[in-house]
Amino acid sequence: MEPLAQRLRPATLGEVCGQQHLLGAGRVFRRTVESGKIPNMIFYGPSGVGKTTVAGIIAKNSGMHLHKLNGTTASTADIKSVLADIGTLAGAGGILLYLDEIQYFNKRQQQSLLECIEQGTVTLIASTTENPYFYIYNALLSRCTVFEFKPLTTEDIEQGLQNALARLQAENDTPLAIDAEAAAYLAQSAGGDMRKALGSLEFAVTAAPEENGVRTITLAMVEQVARHTAMRYDKLGDDHYDIVSAYQKSMRGSDPDAALHYLARLLEAGDLVSACRRLMVCACEDVGLAYPQIIPIVKAAVDAANMLGLPEARIPLADAVILVATSPKSNAGEAAIDAALADLRAGKSGPIPRQLQNKHFDGEDAVVKGQNYKYAHNYPNHWVEQQYLPDVLKDAKYYQFGPNKTEQLAQAYWQRVKGEAKK
Repeated sequence: MEPLAQRLRPATLGEVCGQQHLLGAGRVFRRTVESGKIPNMIFYGPSGVGKTTVAGIIAKNSGMHLHKLNGTTASTADIKSVLADIGTLAGAGGILLYLDEIQYFNKRQQQSLLECIEQGTVTLIASTTENPYFYIYNALLSRCTVFEFKPLTTEDIEQGLQNALARLQAENDTPLAIDAEAAAYLAQSAGGDMRKALGSLEFAVTAAPEENGVRTITLAMVEQVARHTAMRYDKLGDDHYDIVSAYQKSMRGSDPDAALHYLARLLEAGDLVSACRRLMVCACEDVGLAYPQIIPIVKAAVDAANMLGLPEARIPLADAVILVATSPKSNAGEAAIDAALADLRAGKSGPIPRQLQNKHFDGEDAVVKGQNYKYAHNYPNHWVEQQYLPDVLKDAKYYQFGPNKTEQLAQAYWQRVKGEAKK
């Protein structure tokens, strides 16, 4: 049986739920499509938000001969088959190629479309769930206009569910109804994906019992089929990088509630590795010298989480995330090593000062004999003034003390020690 999402796919732009930044009255995208002069376009956005639906509507109203290919299954031979229609009776009105999941086409396959797109013999509408600027060949990208399709709002999903229920009502002899709480739960749990919402609705409609001549979908029923549908996650996709980015930025921004939310999303998806790795990075990069003891503490929490596994791993990780988020912050260590690396990559290095070298003898050409290394522990406060950097970098300053209590105490200590030694 044809899936509900396919049976109820909108036939006009006016029936599409959401994407009003593109489809609203007077919008450039809609006016261009309705003009009948279809440019080459790339639709970018998550699954279930209307990319394929809108492409299908455009194709239907364009008068062009439509070819559909999917990047996960199509081959170079399939592309050649499309191009074979150029100049034939079938392609007299123009050829429209709808290429779904274009990110799975390799560079050579994408390049094979360039000439016909450049000449206008084929109009391309491609869709992708991944960032096109990362996954699509630049020469092809420059010949297309990118339009972003956004996740649907809860209101968009609810409207789609009501539309679907009305259509199903017309197909069934027995009246259908859905509780308001059930509709709201379905819409919220879909995570902005209409296809997921309609799939859950279809499940619930099939299972709904008839009582008093009406089949009613209740909250209890949809909770059983829609409990895990809100997670939108792919360990190799944009969603993964968006979540781990938000996770670390929330800890860096000292918002424990947001950090716990993104931790929960990672753990619900079973991505314990990313949860632990970003937590460890944040402890070193964003707290760092403001509270250096946090590094072994977080390491212990990460070790405990990996030893326990899910679901118990959530407990030490939650403790560590809260600790990182609520700790004072300093990126002075990261900034210092990055500055040192920048000098090194710019060719600034030079010979290691003689007093720091490992060898304890001089060659015949040495101007100054003897290593002359000053052993710091033989001096007051275990410090003595001495050049440690190579001559070309002897005045370089990489580390700047942060304004937090720990680093300010260290700065005050060394100012006193070095100041006394110079007197």
